[in-house]
Amino acid sequence: MALTQDEMKQEVAKAAIEYVEAGTIIGVGTGSTANCFIDELAKIKGKIEGTVASSVASADRLKAHGIPVFELNDVNGLSVYVDGADESTHHLHLVKGGGGALTREKIVAAASKKFVCIADESKLVDRLGKFPLPVEVIPMARSLVAREIIKQIGGQPVLREGFTTDNGNIILDIHELDILDPIEVETTLNMITGVVTNGLFAKRPADILLLGTQNGVKTLS
Repeated sequence: MALTQDEMKQEVAKAAIEYVEAGTIIGVGTGSTANCFIDELAKIKGKIEGTVASSVASADRLKAHGIPVFELNDVNGLSVYVDGADESTHHLHLVKGGGGALTREKIVAAASKKFVCIADESKLVDRLGKFPLPVEVIPMARSLVAREIIKQIGGQPVLREGFTTDNGNIILDIHELDILDPIEVETTLNMITGVVTNGLFAKRPADILLLGTQNGVKTLS
């Protein structure tokens, strides 16, 4: 019997538990695969001191399981960060932010010693860009940023309608990109005035990718 996408997500969530160190505070991501990890984490919640969440939604889910949630400012770094991705290359460069939590995800990843990405095999690509690249933008800069994006890297920026980030900002999703140099594109976008950050995780890629496949969980590093 072929595994469904949801079953593959559950398998990688279980595999990620092995990277959770006893007595530490860990970073927890956002989205459907991260939710599977939160549900697995609940089974060993007594083993860890607590968590830092990359979104209000994840914090709420953690708290509902009785897992302590701390503010990042109140902890001295994190042992590991576990989160999903919308796309990953074999170099573990990622596109994230389909759920809109990219800025906080980037902050929590930066504060973590190790970044473990969990995804199903459909997310592994040779080149990033098929999934629209999210960019978090200060609302008043929306049209300025959109013009600069087209001028500097091409693609088609589209406002994510009816969506506001946990930080009170908007998201432009850039369609029709073919990202040959993820680090260069990440840097270029972040230099545009009005951009908070973008969904490329290339300067700080994942350290380990746990990929759910029909033949079990594969580990890429």
